[in-house]
Amino acid sequence: MKKTLYLMRHGQTLFNVEHKIQGWCDSPLTELGIKQAEIAARYFDDNKITFDHCYASTSERACDTLEIVTHHKYPYTRVKGLKEWNFGRFEAMDEFLNPPVPHGYGDFFVQYGGESQQQVQDRMIKTLTEIMEKEDHHDVLALSHGGACFFFVRAFDDYNAVIDYSRVGNCTIFKLVYEDGIFSCVDIIQSDFSEIENI
Repeated sequence: MKKTLYLMRHGQTLFNVEHKIQGWCDSPLTELGIKQAEIAARYFDDNKITFDHCYASTSERACDTLEIVTHHKYPYTRVKGLKEWNFGRFEAMDEFLNPPVPHGYGDFFVQYGGESQQQVQDRMIKTLTEIMEKEDHHDVLALSHGGACFFFVRAFDDYNAVIDYSRVGNCTIFKLVYEDGIFSCVDIIQSDFSEIENI
């Protein structure tokens, strides 16, 4: 049976603005981030999309985005498996300290108490597969993070109908079809935030 997963990144945060490395550490949504979530909500509203169940990373920025996107109408479950990459001692440091690796960081952060790229990908696959395997889960919303979303979707490149996800902007929505243990990305929704550029 085919099921639908809407996997979404949170809105802009204070650390995004300050160019801080933000994985397991957290910072609040900015005014712009709140507006981004409100605009992203229109996709679900305009298409009359409803959810059987909703899930969010335990990070506040993801929970707050979910609440805004769903107009506080849905209960949801906070799940640690949906958290962003753990960057270890690099957490909350300036982004320019990141190594210049164009195709991912591999095991770089492990030596600093963080996760490897493969660990993040495996964690996301395990978490989302367990969620979608639940019997009454047919249309699910899951709020996560840029890196976690990217490496999850990338794991299914051989099945993805849409693979243009080079940049996972704030409030990007991945629409995925789940069947027989496989996720296929069928659409990527990037909201138009031009109306709020002056914030």
